[in-house]
Amino acid sequence: MSPRTILQVSFRCIGLSLAFPKKRISFLQSLTTGQSVFRTFRMDRKKEPEESQDTSSAGADSAPTAVPVEDTNPSSSTESGQTSSTEPGLLPGETVVREGKAAILFPSANEVFYNPVQEFNRDLTCAVITEFAREQLAQRGVRILVPGERDRVVVRLSEEKNGTEHQEASEQPEKEQQHEEEGGKKEYITASVGERCEQGLRVLEGLAASGLRSVRFALEVPGLKSITANDYSAKAAALIARNAQHNNVSHILQASQRDASMVMYEARGKKERYDVIDLDPYGSPSPFLDAAVQAVSEGGLLCITCTDMAVMAGNSGETCYSKYGSMSIKSKYCHEMALRIILHSLDQRAAVYQRYIEPLLSVSVDFYIRVFVRVKTGQAVVKNSASKHALLYNCVGCGAFHLQRMGKKMSQGKHMKYSAATGPPVGPNCEHCRQRHQLGGPIWAEPIHDITFVQKVLGAVSGNPTRFRTSKRIEGVLSMVTEELRDVPLYYVLDHLSSTVHCNTPPMLQFRSALLHAGYRVSLSHACKNAVKTNAPAGVLWDLIRCWEKSNPVKRERLSETSPAHRILSAEPTLQACFEIREDANPQSRKRHLTRFQENPQANWGPKARAKAGGGISSELEDKRKQFQGKRKKPITDSSQLKSLPCKKLRKFSVGRRCAVLEGEQGLEHHTLCEGSVDICGCVWWSEGQQQTPSGN
Repeated sequence: MSPRTILQVSFRCIGLSLAFPKKRISFLQSLTTGQSVFRTFRMDRKKEPEESQDTSSAGADSAPTAVPVEDTNPSSSTESGQTSSTEPGLLPGETVVREGKAAILFPSANEVFYNPVQEFNRDLTCAVITEFAREQLAQRGVRILVPGERDRVVVRLSEEKNGTEHQEASEQPEKEQQHEEEGGKKEYITASVGERCEQGLRVLEGLAASGLRSVRFALEVPGLKSITANDYSAKAAALIARNAQHNNVSHILQASQRDASMVMYEARGKKERYDVIDLDPYGSPSPFLDAAVQAVSEGGLLCITCTDMAVMAGNSGETCYSKYGSMSIKSKYCHEMALRIILHSLDQRAAVYQRYIEPLLSVSVDFYIRVFVRVKTGQAVVKNSASKHALLYNCVGCGAFHLQRMGKKMSQGKHMKYSAATGPPVGPNCEHCRQRHQLGGPIWAEPIHDITFVQKVLGAVSGNPTRFRTSKRIEGVLSMVTEELRDVPLYYVLDHLSSTVHCNTPPMLQFRSALLHAGYRVSLSHACKNAVKTNAPAGVLWDLIRCWEKSNPVKRERLSETSPAHRILSAEPTLQACFEIREDANPQSRKRHLTRFQENPQANWGPKARAKAGGGISSELEDKRKQFQGKRKKPITDSSQLKSLPCKKLRKFSVGRRCAVLEGEQGLEHHTLCEGSVDICGCVWWSEGQQQTPSGN
């Protein structure tokens, strides 16, 4: 640095210190803090009336900076996104929630619902709607401009051939744009974020709460004509209007206080339909699905969130049937089954109005599921609906499952004949362990993703990583989605396969390699970390487990003759497995160390309490959260803490006894099933450190 530059900096610092005599010392001490200097300087400038006009003309893109107080700690802003403020426009007790480009005024009490953990949900929705708008508006002569997308980077998910295919798929929109520009036959209108586009999309958020999602649409998604943010709560509707004005998007975003179903029912006309409908309710979206499939335009986008995972994952199958018309099963593949249940419900309700769905993206993350489907009209296609759904037969012993299509279709020349399917595909008992079957479903049995569309979203997010705060996680999840087998519903879990026969769990790469050596296809699943999605039948999987058990033997004298483990291991494998690791057994998402399965971000993480009029959270809920937080990390060592529950099979009490088969913490959890006959219960129990055999054996 030259002496002249040093003198200029010194004179500027002296001038600034003279301009603010009250804060001269603190200002000079904070010269080395960088961002703190700018924050202090901007706060003092805002107090001067003659210079306030310069900061008020920032525009919509810089609307979040209108709040004077910022969080200088990056880690805290990433976790919570909330900052307190003394801005004159805020009401007592309000805070500012920052997410994306939006700055939302939010009450401190729990009067309007907000969950910061679902930032990934909102980021992914913005990315999906952007790519959907790019496709739809290209047909209307509109080209959208997304900030930061000029330097797009093509992400290769696989090497050589697969990588070339992905690169061509990502570069295809750019080639089409170049071809259209060279032709010069069609003039395009440019649409930017924060601007109203007359030929753009009409968006409805039926359950908007604070309006954060709608404000982010207005500030981050280009090519929108209007956004209707609706909520039945008067306080929420008033807060939405204030947030729209606070972020300078009132020209695009309109607040509405009505019943969401009525808003959609009144928009059933072809000219009144919405291009995009987003439903993110607290719990189940089932009351709104019938209106949603009618109010979305031809080829429009439906974005549905379900947070009632306890119902959809099998804890209450009868409740799931009443809401979605499908019986859920408590199984290892319950998260993907939940996705297929909501898709089944959407397609079934759309078929009533001669409409059908095309799933674009379906993900199971955190404590909820999220589906993006395109809705179209066609009476001929609706006739295929029965063949797209299937009943599910699940073995209660070994977990093997089979699908039974509800209908079938046969081609007869130019015509298609539809008839009922034949079945069942299984006998009364499982062929592997001779246990009974559970009947679940119907569920959606077709692909749950559109890989071409997912690759477009993935290319846009990876090429513009600074657009979203959760870009790394979006890239990891979508990469796993593109690697999944599209034509294979549901999956097995490797841990469950090995625990069924009580043997050590084989490494995932070795097990995947064995399936590839046997001539079958295999992939992971984004819905479960240890999932094995394969087109191999259940008998092949058990042959691989039998071969693995020979090198990792199990003490068979402890196994009951009627247990699934004994019956499976007693049969000789018909397939000789090769566990030599193959290069193609390791997926590219794992090789690149992408963020595929995120850990819990904070304490008391998960679904938040429902908003109520008075605000606040009940003390009972807080005490319950503290009681169950980290319960799996704290093993039970005192026998008095064991549950005194009856055996599920013998209906007798078993107090303070541990299972001799499952030792340690698993044995403590298994103690309620350990009293009774070995032939029925399948294990041997001990009491007070002495192993005993139940009477009658």
